[in-house]
Amino acid sequence: MKTHKDLHVFNGSMDLTKVIYKLTLNFPKEEVFSLTNQIRRAAVSVPANISEGAGRRNVKEYKYFLRISSGS
Repeated sequence: MKTHKDLHVFNGSMDLTKVIYKLTLNFPKEEVFSLTNQIRRAAVSVPANISEGAGRRNVKEYKYFLRISSGS
């Protein structure tokens, strides 16, 4: 692996995040600060945690962030 950007799961999570943002644009306006926000943050946390883990210096920390990502 060269970087985290070479991982299929990272690229797929980025694509999913874009889809989530497009879908939630059609949610009711009263949901913008509750359900919409929660769904968007969950989607963004997957690639964010993969990136964060890849920036760590050892494999143990990287695996920790991958586990967090899978929980999202």
